[in-house]
Amino acid sequence: MEIRLPPRLREGDRVAIVSPASPISMESLQNGLRVLERIGVQIVFGEHLLDARDHLAGLDRDRAADLVAAWNDESVRAVICSRGGYGSARLLPYLDLEAMSRSPKLFVGFSDITTLHLGFNRCGLVTIHGPMPITFSVERPAWVVENFLRTLTEPRWSLPAGAPKPQTITGGVAEGRLLGGCLVLLCDAIGTNVMPDLEGAILLLEDVDEPPHRVDAMLTHLRNAGVLQKVAGIVVGEMTRTDERRDKGIGGPPWREIVQERLSGLGVPAILDFPAGHAKAMATLPLGIRYRLDASAGRLEALEDHLE
Repeated sequence: MEIRLPPRLREGDRVAIVSPASPISMESLQNGLRVLERIGVQIVFGEHLLDARDHLAGLDRDRAADLVAAWNDESVRAVICSRGGYGSARLLPYLDLEAMSRSPKLFVGFSDITTLHLGFNRCGLVTIHGPMPITFSVERPAWVVENFLRTLTEPRWSLPAGAPKPQTITGGVAEGRLLGGCLVLLCDAIGTNVMPDLEGAILLLEDVDEPPHRVDAMLTHLRNAGVLQKVAGIVVGEMTRTDERRDKGIGGPPWREIVQERLSGLGVPAILDFPAGHAKAMATLPLGIRYRLDASAGRLEALEDHLE
């Protein structure tokens, strides 16, 4: 499969902000827009950016149309999702991800945006799992902002020195394309036309607001489906607010114990608490390029460029 790299952002480039999932207010965007303005880009908005229809940012066809319009606009170099939430999978009937991937652009988001990452990565397009404008509506460590802007403008990714160090679940070294994202969206993608081939991949997993027993259920589903047995390595971020969602009627151990129990018997190099996902200390990660995971040392290293 041909791997397609998007262009790096430079001063003066146009960046489109769209809302593929849940609704957002302009107020929630402001801090994130100021972060982007630090690199001198021009920001434009999708026509339906601020639409709201119940739990969605407007009609499915309108949200999809904004994404397609931004992609087809030759003056736009990057498309950044305003937020996640819910709804990206509902856009798939309106999108030709294969055709879009043949015209590479920087595509940025995480959480519910995982569905679109999986589809683009399946087509060979490198995408960016990272902060969205709403992410910066709360204060973040300085290295998070630095890592975000560097990942959009410099071709080789690295994790800043100030980032927390993950712990080892299973030691060893693995190399492969980094794929994945939000655990629930990965599970939802099984059997659909956006699910990439995970054979030999390094799998990224994180989530938010899922009870511990649901984390158990989803990891068990990935095991039962044979997904976890064929990956080269596993990088687990934070399961944010999961222990607080513990079901009193079901009980169970904390999520970290569940993750270690479900992954430790696979014989696959794996780390836990990598700073990615919904955590306050969240890294920006290119998806679709090759990395080297040294699980014994808790280190993830990019082996190739992610931008042209």
